[in-house]
Amino acid sequence: MSLTRRLQLLLDEERYARVAAIAAEEQRSVASVIRDAIDAATGAPASARQQAWASIAAAEPMEVPDPDDLRAEIDAAHERT
Repeated sequence: MSLTRRLQLLLDEERYARVAAIAAEEQRSVASVIRDAIDAATGAPASARQQAWASIAAAEPMEVPDPDDLRAEIDAAHERT
């Protein structure tokens, strides 16, 4: 999707603070949060990229073994196939 339209939007401090907090928490831009809110409000389908990001952002943190243990685990999985 190509972004071709510029929009000036005035927000009160409280609304901006809510949007900025979401953006900071999700490590993305305020504009991206606003675009997603527009899509959600208008029923626009999310792109595959947006859906992938939403899945990644919603995922629970997981334990990752140290590199040597991870390599051993991968090698063992390949031996079983």
